Amino acid sequence: MTDNIRTIFNRIAPVYDQLNDWLSLGQHHVWKEMTAKWSVAKPGDTSLDLCCGSGDLSFRLARRVGRNGQVYGVDFSSQLLEIAKKRCQSQYPQPKITWVEADVLSLPFEDNQFDAATMGYGLRNVTDIQRSLKELHRVLKAGAKAAILDFHRPSNPQLRAFQQWYLGNLVVPIANNLGLKEEYAYISPSLDRFPTGNEQREIARQVGFAAATHYPIANGMMGVLVITKA
Repeated sequence: MTDNIRTIFNRIAPVYDQLNDWLSLGQHHVWKEMTAKWSVAKPGDTSLDLCCGSGDLSFRLARRVGRNGQVYGVDFSSQLLEIAKKRCQSQYPQPKITWVEADVLSLPFEDNQFDAATMGYGLRNVTDIQRSLKELHRVLKAGAKAAILDFHRPSNPQLRAFQQWYLGNLVVPIANNLGLKEEYAYISPSLDRFPTGNEQREIARQVGFAAATHYPIANGMMGVLVITKA
């Protein structure tokens, strides 16, 4: 990841959760619950949450793996990790969550270490999608699944036009009111560069995943890539 993207996420950290609630009308909680479910994390599993941000998906994984499981939440933003740690201490005192500051392009874990993994709104921001998926493939155990939630470009022209209007006329102005216009204006151009669901599936297969399915949600404006290691 670039230092520029890291700086963006460090700056938005204090209002990250509040903005997510406003901008998704609270729906991001539903999408994250679906993502955690599709990871098929089970009681006792060792699971991984990449680009964990303030911890939403990490906490969901922790509830699924239970007291005998282990969760590693990884992010390159030290500010977001600090918020995740504080949330964990105040709201989730029991889960075994280890917070790790690291780049998803070079994970500090052994091969074949994890039973399940998630990533929320991170794949679109990495500088090398193929390399990040290859690293994820490396650290997953055979048969393990990963579920990756992110924005998606709808194939329907009307919905695509609505998405562009929404980002330009709602997201950016709200961010602007908080002094974060530049930090949120990057979403639309990053989405233009982001591979479609079918392209994501193909990249996943190229790096070695045995199965890859992309589920469009929110009328195709979001999507979850579910991949399985052979």
